[in-house]
Amino acid sequence: MKEILRYFNDLFALFFPELCAACGRNLFNSERMICTHCIYHLPHTDFHNDPQNRMAKQLWGRIPFIQACAFLYFRKGNKVQNLMHQLKYNKKTEAGKRAGELYGYELKQSDKFIYPELIIPVPLHPSRLKKRGYNQSECIAAGISSVLGIPVCSDNLSRIENTRTQTRKSRFARYENLKNAFLLKNPNLLINKHILLIDDVMTTGSTLEACSLKLLEIEGLKISVCTIAYAE
Repeated sequence: MKEILRYFNDLFALFFPELCAACGRNLFNSERMICTHCIYHLPHTDFHNDPQNRMAKQLWGRIPFIQACAFLYFRKGNKVQNLMHQLKYNKKTEAGKRAGELYGYELKQSDKFIYPELIIPVPLHPSRLKKRGYNQSECIAAGISSVLGIPVCSDNLSRIENTRTQTRKSRFARYENLKNAFLLKNPNLLINKHILLIDDVMTTGSTLEACSLKLLEIEGLKISVCTIAYAE
C-alpha cells in the first residue's frame, strides 16, 4: 500500500511539482517550501548573536527594547524578496511558517537570544485580513512558536485604522500614518510580560515602532522585536 501511495505521489509531483518559494526550483520529497540549497545560501543576518546589529541601531532612541533581530537580508530582486512575495501575495502561508521554523532553530542554538514569555504578531486591519485571508506575521509567529515552544497571542493587539500605503513615505510620515492605528483589547493580560513582536519585513521600522509604543503603555511590559527579513 505504501509503495502504491508513493507511486501516485511521485506521479502527481511529476505533473504538479512543488517549487521552492525562494528560488522556484523543484523540491525533493524531503524538502518543504524552501529547498536545502536556499536554506544554506540565503543571506542570513546573524543579528540574534549581535546585540548592536544594524536593526537594533536603527531602533535605538525610538523604543526601549530587550533585543531586535531579523533572519535574512532583503534586497530588491533577491531570493528573500521572492519568498516574501510568495507569502504575502500568492497565499503561500506555509512559506511563512517554514521561514519561522528555520529562524526558530537558529534562535534556539544561540546563547545570546533571550527567551520571551509570549509572541505577538503585528496585526492586519480586518478589511485587509478579509481580503488576504490570513495574516502573514501570524504564519511566521506560528513557525517560531512551534520550535521555541513559546505561545502566540494574536487576539489582544488589533489594528483599528486601515492606513494608506506606506510606500515612498519617509520614516516620520510612516510613523504619523500609524501612531493611532493599534488598540489593546485586554492590557492586563500582558502586565510584567516580556513579549516578542513579530513582523515579516523591517524597512523603516515604523510599524514595529507604533506597535511597540502601544504595547509599552502596559505596566512592566518588556519588548523584543523580530522579523524574517531586514531591508538594507
